[in-house]
Amino acid sequence: MNPAGAKPAPAADGITAFYWHGAEQQQLLVLRCTACKLLSHPPDAACAWCGSLELAPEPVSGHGSVYSFTIVRQAFDESFANDVPYVIALVELDEQAGLVVLANLIDVPVSEIDIGARVEVTFEDRGDHTLPQFRLADSAPVSQ
Repeated sequence: MNPAGAKPAPAADGITAFYWHGAEQQQLLVLRCTACKLLSHPPDAACAWCGSLELAPEPVSGHGSVYSFTIVRQAFDESFANDVPYVIALVELDEQAGLVVLANLIDVPVSEIDIGARVEVTFEDRGDHTLPQFRLADSAPVSQ
């Protein structure tokens, strides 16, 4: 149960614990398949590309671009009422085409969001949890 007005936080499990622990350390982690070498997200028990069960967490730059987004204009949980409107974005990370992370896009007016906008990871402390979020980045480097 969340204290009155506290925003909910995700619960780590055996598959996602590395992701949330990385966020606590201000580091964005995704899984790399040791068989096919591709990165995959969201976390799963098997590689999304080849089905291998041999996955290992790896830090990524946290730089990318907005692949898609939606503007939330109605809070379905009262703890978010003061935040509307806010943006939830799919961010395609620079490390690999098709590697996307779902997160809030913060510190930007909703009228300034565009597909393809360059973004960078930032971390939001939410009580005992830390969540990866993204913000606009004027000159986030593109990985090769």
